[in-house]
Amino acid sequence: MSSREKGKKILILGGSGFVGNALYKELRGYFDTYGTYCTNPMFRDNQQFYPYNMVEDDVFPILEKIKPDIIISAVRGDFAAQLIAHQHLVEYVSENDAKILFISSANVFDAYSKFPSYEYDKTLSGSIYGKLKIRIENMLMRIPQEKMAILRVSMVFGNASPRLKEIRTALQENEPIEVFPNLITNVIDDDKLSQQIHYIINQNLYGIYHLGSKDLVHHEDFIKETIQNLGNFHPILKKVYTSNDDRYLAALPKNHLLPKNLQFGYQEVIDHHLPIE
Repeated sequence: MSSREKGKKILILGGSGFVGNALYKELRGYFDTYGTYCTNPMFRDNQQFYPYNMVEDDVFPILEKIKPDIIISAVRGDFAAQLIAHQHLVEYVSENDAKILFISSANVFDAYSKFPSYEYDKTLSGSIYGKLKIRIENMLMRIPQEKMAILRVSMVFGNASPRLKEIRTALQENEPIEVFPNLITNVIDDDKLSQQIHYIINQNLYGIYHLGSKDLVHHEDFIKETIQNLGNFHPILKKVYTSNDDRYLAALPKNHLLPKNLQFGYQEVIDHHLPIE
């Protein structure tokens, strides 16, 4: 890798979170990578991490200090604060030689349930979360396309993921685990997501990307197979029906396909989960 690439500055907003930290670990060996944290004290002594409370702090001082070439937005939290923060990010990339990668969600399509969704399908959401993501996506659509990438993901798993931690805890404490029998989705884990985003950065790609398994699976089947992979358990499954028919919440790629070595099936996500000791 050229010294210029190594010198490229990347700022991960939400770098202490599950996805943000996976990205930091993936990118730090290749780029001059920084992150933000809100409350987690384990990042306090890391010189590459800056404290940032989205509700109380303005993001501009961090941007001015680091002067990132690429900003990856992986923040979670207060919705009103997220909107203001992203308005400021849009201002920064508009006025500087910089680019923003926004981690969005398949929930921007959650009002459509009869089919999977592709990159340039019209967004429509019935959820507050999906509507937030649409509002931020619309902000990004107004800046020059080469200055932004919208990365829509479905359910993110991984050994350190909140979703898998909940399943492990429920199994050990014999608590019920929620499954959605009628939900058809695609999935990804933190490692594969980080590798795909690394590729997007390396290739200087822009536009809209759907990142997830190339195949679809019923949520209930995926959770059952994941549990089988974790060990010999007899889980209590709480079936939640949100509709009488199958409904899709899946973001599949059609226009922007990544190379074959970065494509994967949902089984690979299941196999990546380590058994409970």
